[in-house]
Parts: sequence; structure tokens; C-alpha cells
Amino acid sequence: MHAVIAASEEKMQKTVAVLTEGFASLRTGRASASLFDKIRVDYYGDKSPLNQVANISVPEARLIVIQPWDKAMISEIEKAIRSSELSLNPSNDGKVIRIAIPSLTEERRKEVVKVAKNQAEQSRVAVRNVRRDGNEELKALLKKGDLTEDEERDNAEELQKLTDSYIAKIGKVLDEKEKEILAV
Repeated sequence: MHAVIAASEEKMQKTVAVLTEGFASLRTGRASASLFDKIRVDYYGDKSPLNQVANISVPEARLIVIQPWDKAMISEIEKAIRSSELSLNPSNDGKVIRIAIPSLTEERRKEVVKVAKNQAEQSRVAVRNVRRDGNEELKALLKKGDLTEDEERDNAEELQKLTDSYIAKIGKVLDEKEKEILAV
């Protein structure tokens, strides 16, 4: 396998990983600790990830319990959750924060699916851009005389097969997320 192909595959893998990570923060109506991955809390002047200042657990399908390691952090955590784009309403009893995850309306489910499809399309475009860049590198190597025409053509075909497989992976990840979002 040529270095151009290997570098392109690595970039395509990262694209799928970023998409999967992005999907984890999409609200599906089911409680998940990953909803809070992007939330940062003001922890004595530093913006810290929520999971580094509290324990996040999911005791039921529609309930999340956040137990701060420092009780003084409860109001900061609540403020961070309320100001996030998650549209959640936390409540606390002085020791833990409880968040009931409301079920999504049909309209909201369709909006979330649209967001997921948009993210998947951006990932497909990114994979195609990696293929284009790889093909340009191969052509440059051909011009320099580092590759023969046959090697360039074979590597371009390999790059296309790689692109097709990663586009299919993106489709599979999207299908799984769509099923999760639309499941009632």
C-alpha cells in the first residue's frame, strides 16, 4: 500500500470517528451520559469538562443523576446545563442533580434526524475531499517520475475503493443513529 493511500485512510477513519462523536451528543430522548461530553463547568476559574468535576450516572432510561465531588459546585453545574443547547431542566436536592429526559415530540425527532443527516453529509464531503487530495498527490508523484502510469492508476483505484467503503460506513452509522432517534 502506498503512503498516499495510508495517509488518506487515516484521515477517513478520523472523519468517521468525528461523526460518531458528534452523534453521541445528539439528544435522542434516551438518557445518556455522553449528552454532557461538551459541557464545561467553571471550576474555580478553570473551564473543566463536567465529567471531571462530577459523577454522571443513568439509573433509569429517562433519568440522569449528576453527583458533584464538591457540593459547592452544584449551582455552577446547573448553570452550565441550563445554558447549554440541550434544553434540559436540572433540579437538585443539595447533594445531587437530577435531570429527567423528556421524550421527544415527533416534530423534534424529525429535526434531530435532519441534523444527523446534515452531519453525515458533511462527513461524506470530507471523505471525498480526502480522495481528491490523494488523487492530486498521486498525479504530482506521477509528474515527478516517482510513480509509473500503471502505479498511479492502481493507487487511484485503491483510493476509490477506500472512499466507497468509508462512505458506506458513514451511511451505516447514520442509519443506526436514525433508528435510535426515531425509536419511541
